[in-house]
Amino acid sequence: MASIDGPDRYTFAARRAESELEIRILDAVGELGLAHAASRDRAIRDVASAAAQSHRLRRELQGLGAGVGQVPPLYPQSTDEFPRRLAGLAAMLSAGLPIRCAALKAPGMYDTHADQADELNTALKLTADSLVAFQRDLEARGLADRVLVHVWSEFGRRARENGSDGTDHGAGGLGLLIGSRVHGRMIGEFPGLGSGLDEQGNLRATADFRGFYSAILEQWFDTDAAAIIPGAASFARPALLR
Repeated sequence: MASIDGPDRYTFAARRAESELEIRILDAVGELGLAHAASRDRAIRDVASAAAQSHRLRRELQGLGAGVGQVPPLYPQSTDEFPRRLAGLAAMLSAGLPIRCAALKAPGMYDTHADQADELNTALKLTADSLVAFQRDLEARGLADRVLVHVWSEFGRRARENGSDGTDHGAGGLGLLIGSRVHGRMIGEFPGLGSGLDEQGNLRATADFRGFYSAILEQWFDTDAAAIIPGAASFARPALLR
Protein backbone atom coordinates (compact mmCIF):
# COMPACT_ATOMS: atom_id res chain seq x y z
CA MET A 1 0.00 0.00 0.00
CA ALA A 2 1.40 3.37 -0.99
CA SER A 3 1.59 5.99 1.75
CA ILE A 4 2.66 9.47 0.73
CA ASP A 5 2.30 12.88 2.34
CA GLY A 6 1.17 14.44 -0.93
CA PRO A 7 2.25 14.64 -4.58
CA ASP A 8 4.35 17.70 -3.82
CA ARG A 9 6.32 15.85 -1.12
CA TYR A 10 7.14 12.61 -2.94
CA THR A 11 10.80 12.21 -3.88
CA PHE A 12 12.82 9.46 -5.52
CA ALA A 13 16.32 10.75 -6.04
CA ALA A 14 19.82 9.69 -7.01
CA ARG A 15 22.27 11.24 -4.55
CA ARG A 16 25.02 13.55 -5.82
CA ALA A 17 23.81 13.35 -9.42
CA GLU A 18 23.17 16.29 -11.73
CA SER A 19 19.57 16.67 -12.89
CA GLU A 20 20.06 15.20 -16.37
CA LEU A 21 22.17 12.32 -15.05
CA GLU A 22 19.71 11.72 -12.23
CA ILE A 23 16.86 11.25 -14.71
CA ARG A 24 18.91 8.67 -16.63
CA ILE A 25 19.82 6.85 -13.40
CA LEU A 26 16.21 6.71 -12.18
CA ASP A 27 14.99 5.53 -15.58
CA ALA A 28 17.62 2.78 -15.45
CA VAL A 29 16.44 1.77 -11.96
CA GLY A 30 12.91 1.43 -13.29
CA GLU A 31 14.08 -0.64 -16.24
CA LEU A 32 16.08 -2.93 -13.94
CA GLY A 33 12.99 -3.42 -11.83
CA LEU A 34 10.91 -4.42 -14.82
CA ALA A 35 13.67 -6.70 -16.12
CA HIS A 36 13.75 -8.71 -12.89
CA ALA A 37 10.00 -8.75 -12.21
CA ALA A 38 9.77 -12.44 -13.14
CA SER A 39 12.91 -13.60 -11.30
CA ARG A 40 12.74 -17.01 -9.63
CA ASP A 41 14.30 -15.50 -6.52
CA ARG A 42 11.56 -14.04 -4.32
CA ALA A 43 13.89 -11.47 -2.71
CA ILE A 44 14.96 -10.20 -6.14
CA ARG A 45 11.31 -10.04 -7.26
CA ASP A 46 10.42 -7.98 -4.19
CA VAL A 47 13.27 -5.53 -4.76
CA ALA A 48 12.47 -5.33 -8.47
CA SER A 49 8.80 -4.64 -7.72
CA ALA A 50 9.70 -1.85 -5.28
CA ALA A 51 12.04 -0.25 -7.83
CA ALA A 52 9.53 -0.47 -10.67
CA GLN A 53 6.63 0.86 -8.58
CA SER A 54 8.68 3.76 -7.18
CA HIS A 55 9.76 4.70 -10.68
CA ARG A 56 6.21 4.50 -12.02
CA LEU A 57 4.87 6.63 -9.15
CA ARG A 58 7.58 9.23 -9.77
CA ARG A 59 6.52 9.53 -13.40
CA GLU A 60 2.81 9.66 -12.54
CA LEU A 61 3.32 12.42 -9.98
CA GLN A 62 5.55 14.56 -12.18
CA GLY A 63 3.88 17.90 -12.77
CA LEU A 64 1.45 17.51 -9.88
CA GLY A 65 3.76 18.73 -7.15
CA ALA A 66 3.96 22.30 -8.38
CA GLY A 67 0.19 22.48 -8.63
CA VAL A 68 -0.53 21.59 -5.02
CA GLY A 69 2.53 22.86 -3.21
CA GLN A 70 0.47 25.94 -2.42
CA VAL A 71 -3.05 25.21 -1.18
CA PRO A 72 -5.60 26.65 -3.66
CA PRO A 73 -7.67 29.61 -2.35
CA LEU A 74 -10.73 27.37 -2.40
CA TYR A 75 -9.35 25.51 0.63
CA PRO A 76 -8.89 26.88 4.16
CA GLN A 77 -5.48 28.39 4.72
CA SER A 78 -4.04 26.57 7.73
CA THR A 79 -0.78 25.31 9.18
CA ASP A 80 -2.47 21.91 9.44
CA GLU A 81 -1.72 19.53 6.56
CA PHE A 82 -5.32 18.37 6.03
CA PRO A 83 -6.42 20.99 3.44
CA ARG A 84 -3.18 20.56 1.47
CA ARG A 85 -3.56 16.78 1.42
CA LEU A 86 -7.15 16.99 0.22
CA ALA A 87 -6.12 19.39 -2.53
CA GLY A 88 -3.35 16.98 -3.54
CA LEU A 89 -5.78 14.06 -3.59
CA ALA A 90 -8.14 15.99 -5.86
CA ALA A 91 -5.23 16.75 -8.21
CA MET A 92 -4.18 13.08 -8.32
CA LEU A 93 -7.73 11.93 -9.03
CA SER A 94 -8.04 14.51 -11.78
CA ALA A 95 -4.78 13.26 -13.31
CA GLY A 96 -6.28 9.78 -13.59
CA LEU A 97 -4.09 7.97 -11.06
CA PRO A 98 -5.60 4.55 -10.23
CA ILE A 99 -6.65 5.39 -6.67
CA ARG A 100 -9.50 3.25 -5.36
CA CYS A 101 -9.32 4.16 -1.69
CA ALA A 102 -7.37 6.79 0.25
CA ALA A 103 -7.27 7.44 4.00
CA LEU A 104 -6.49 10.79 5.63
CA LYS A 105 -6.42 11.81 9.28
CA ALA A 106 -8.67 14.75 10.08
CA PRO A 107 -7.14 17.72 11.91
CA GLY A 108 -7.42 18.25 15.61
CA MET A 109 -7.28 16.22 18.78
CA TYR A 110 -10.45 14.15 19.22
CA ASP A 111 -9.36 12.34 22.37
CA THR A 112 -11.12 15.06 24.35
CA HIS A 113 -10.70 14.18 28.00
CA ALA A 114 -10.31 17.90 28.80
CA ASP A 115 -11.50 21.23 27.38
CA GLN A 116 -13.69 19.45 24.85
CA ALA A 117 -15.70 22.49 23.79
CA ASP A 118 -12.64 24.46 22.64
CA GLU A 119 -10.71 21.51 21.18
CA LEU A 120 -13.66 20.02 19.33
CA ASN A 121 -15.08 23.25 17.90
CA THR A 122 -11.75 24.29 16.37
CA ALA A 123 -10.99 20.86 14.93
CA LEU A 124 -14.47 20.26 13.53
CA LYS A 125 -14.59 23.67 11.83
CA LEU A 126 -11.32 23.09 9.95
CA THR A 127 -12.38 19.54 9.07
CA ALA A 128 -15.79 20.64 7.80
CA ASP A 129 -14.46 23.65 5.85
CA SER A 130 -11.78 21.48 4.22
CA LEU A 131 -14.28 18.78 3.23
CA VAL A 132 -16.63 21.37 1.73
CA ALA A 133 -13.73 22.76 -0.31
CA PHE A 134 -12.76 19.24 -1.43
CA GLN A 135 -16.31 18.53 -2.59
CA ARG A 136 -16.46 21.83 -4.50
CA ASP A 137 -13.07 21.03 -6.05
CA LEU A 138 -14.32 17.61 -7.20
CA GLU A 139 -17.45 19.21 -8.67
CA ALA A 140 -15.37 21.77 -10.57
CA ARG A 141 -13.18 18.98 -11.97
CA GLY A 142 -16.19 16.86 -12.99
CA LEU A 143 -15.27 14.11 -10.53
CA ALA A 144 -18.04 14.43 -7.94
CA ASP A 145 -19.97 11.34 -9.09
CA ARG A 146 -16.84 9.20 -8.81
CA VAL A 147 -15.87 10.01 -5.22
CA LEU A 148 -17.45 8.92 -1.93
CA VAL A 149 -16.15 10.43 1.31
CA HIS A 150 -16.65 8.56 4.57
CA VAL A 151 -15.94 10.48 7.78
CA TRP A 152 -15.94 8.45 10.97
CA SER A 153 -14.79 8.55 14.57
CA GLU A 154 -12.28 5.93 15.64
CA PHE A 155 -14.02 5.50 18.98
CA GLY A 156 -16.93 7.04 20.86
CA ARG A 157 -17.20 9.22 23.92
CA ARG A 158 -19.23 8.91 27.10
CA ALA A 159 -22.33 11.05 27.31
CA ARG A 160 -21.58 12.37 30.81
CA GLU A 161 -19.13 15.24 31.25
CA ASN A 162 -16.10 14.45 33.40
CA GLY A 163 -14.35 16.74 35.88
CA SER A 164 -12.09 18.34 33.27
CA ASP A 165 -14.68 19.89 30.95
CA GLY A 166 -14.35 16.88 28.67
CA THR A 167 -15.71 13.38 28.10
CA ASP A 168 -14.03 10.01 28.48
CA HIS A 169 -13.72 7.04 26.12
CA GLY A 170 -16.97 5.31 25.32
CA ALA A 171 -18.89 3.19 22.88
CA GLY A 172 -21.24 4.44 20.21
CA GLY A 173 -20.08 6.68 17.40
CA LEU A 174 -21.16 8.03 14.06
CA GLY A 175 -20.18 8.07 10.44
CA LEU A 176 -20.96 10.59 7.71
CA LEU A 177 -21.10 9.95 3.98
CA ILE A 178 -20.50 12.83 1.57
CA GLY A 179 -20.98 12.72 -2.17
CA SER A 180 -23.29 13.62 -5.03
CA ARG A 181 -24.61 10.03 -5.18
CA VAL A 182 -25.34 9.66 -1.46
CA HIS A 183 -28.88 9.32 -0.08
CA GLY A 184 -29.46 12.32 2.17
CA ARG A 185 -30.95 10.47 5.11
CA MET A 186 -30.12 9.26 8.60
CA ILE A 187 -29.45 5.59 9.34
CA GLY A 188 -30.43 4.64 12.86
CA GLU A 189 -31.55 7.29 15.32
CA PHE A 190 -30.30 9.25 18.31
CA PRO A 191 -30.98 7.02 21.35
CA GLY A 192 -31.37 9.90 23.79
CA LEU A 193 -29.54 10.70 27.02
CA GLY A 194 -32.04 8.95 29.31
CA SER A 195 -32.98 5.40 28.46
CA GLY A 196 -30.61 5.58 25.50
CA LEU A 197 -27.58 4.99 27.74
CA ASP A 198 -26.33 1.58 28.82
CA GLU A 199 -25.14 0.65 32.32
CA GLN A 200 -21.67 2.10 31.61
CA GLY A 201 -23.08 5.41 30.44
CA ASN A 202 -22.49 4.75 26.74
CA LEU A 203 -24.90 5.72 24.00
CA ARG A 204 -26.70 2.62 22.78
CA ALA A 205 -26.04 1.77 19.14
CA THR A 206 -29.12 1.99 16.91
CA ALA A 207 -27.40 0.86 13.70
CA ASP A 208 -24.78 -1.86 13.28
CA PHE A 209 -21.57 -0.55 11.73
CA ARG A 210 -20.92 -3.96 10.17
CA GLY A 211 -24.01 -3.61 8.01
CA PHE A 212 -22.93 -0.09 7.09
CA TYR A 213 -19.45 -1.21 6.02
CA SER A 214 -20.93 -4.17 4.17
CA ALA A 215 -23.13 -1.75 2.24
CA ILE A 216 -20.13 0.44 1.30
CA LEU A 217 -18.17 -2.59 0.09
CA GLU A 218 -21.03 -3.90 -2.01
CA GLN A 219 -22.71 -0.74 -3.24
CA TRP A 220 -19.64 1.40 -3.91
CA PHE A 221 -16.68 -0.96 -4.37
CA ASP A 222 -18.74 -3.79 -5.92
CA THR A 223 -16.96 -6.20 -3.57
CA ASP A 224 -18.33 -9.20 -1.70
CA ALA A 225 -18.58 -8.07 1.93
CA ALA A 226 -18.58 -11.69 3.18
CA ALA A 227 -14.97 -12.05 2.05
CA ILE A 228 -13.94 -9.23 4.41
CA ILE A 229 -16.47 -8.95 7.27
CA PRO A 230 -17.16 -12.12 9.30
CA GLY A 231 -20.84 -13.04 9.24
CA ALA A 232 -21.65 -10.22 6.83
CA ALA A 233 -24.77 -11.97 5.55
CA SER A 234 -26.49 -11.55 8.93
CA PHE A 235 -26.36 -7.73 8.92
CA ALA A 236 -29.02 -5.57 7.27
CA ARG A 237 -27.72 -3.39 4.43
CA PRO A 238 -28.93 0.20 4.36
CA ALA A 239 -29.35 1.74 0.91
CA LEU A 240 -26.54 4.31 0.81
CA LEU A 241 -26.53 5.49 -2.79
CA ARG A 242 -29.06 7.00 -5.17
